[in-house]
Amino acid sequence: MPEGHTLHRLARLHQRRYAGEKVQVSSPQGKFTGAATVDGRVLESAEAVGKHLLHRYGPDSTVHVHLGLYGTFTEFTRPEPAVTGMVRMRMLGETHGTDLRGPTACELLTDDEVEALFARLGPDPLRRDADPERAWRRISKSRVSVAALLLDQAVLAGVGNVYRAEVLFRHGIDPMLAGRQLDRELWGSIWADLVELMRYGVKVGRIDTVRPEHDPEVTGRAPRQDRHGGEVYVYRRTGQPCLVCGTPVATKELAGRNLYWCPTCQPA
Repeated sequence: MPEGHTLHRLARLHQRRYAGEKVQVSSPQGKFTGAATVDGRVLESAEAVGKHLLHRYGPDSTVHVHLGLYGTFTEFTRPEPAVTGMVRMRMLGETHGTDLRGPTACELLTDDEVEALFARLGPDPLRRDADPERAWRRISKSRVSVAALLLDQAVLAGVGNVYRAEVLFRHGIDPMLAGRQLDRELWGSIWADLVELMRYGVKVGRIDTVRPEHDPEVTGRAPRQDRHGGEVYVYRRTGQPCLVCGTPVATKELAGRNLYWCPTCQPA
């Protein structure tokens, strides 16, 4: 599932290409019934919160997209290509267009429903209006592991499996540490790190978490070969040596997701 930086990157692209102009919106697949309501209207803005993308067309007219595991946007320049495959939503601007396929959600929301969406999400490190204290209030009272809390979108919006594993490694935190055992100052460092890492992810379009001193060019190791791209410390490196201490990276399933960590750098 795409992490928050991907949705913010899409929001910036759509804001740049379509905001302020009338757009044609259709649903070739026929499943997005709200398309007719916004077709021909001016897209006022595009924004993201957590793993959710919002196209705002005015009062009670916001298109909400959640990509889920399989959703993708395909961008193109006009003239538009013929529709191929199951396109949930096609949006056409003056010079560009985009096709949405396979999302978990593509729906038209009222203003109250948008407000309810924001209310059920935790703070998003990529939004300037985010309040990390909201997340801390939940974390500091919880018996649940920090690893599980970081993936709970009601606690923290936009963080996925990669950023979760990597930020815990970067701060030497045992993933199974209970939230209420986490130090307040350490939480502040985690939040600041997520802000920096995820902003970089928006900028470059991939997740890089390895510090300069551990880059392949410095250490002489081979660059990472993975479809996700980017240099990471532990994510999907099961059994491989830790880039810092050499201990084999450990893996276990936690709440239906694979958790990765270094037993030496992140001691219990």
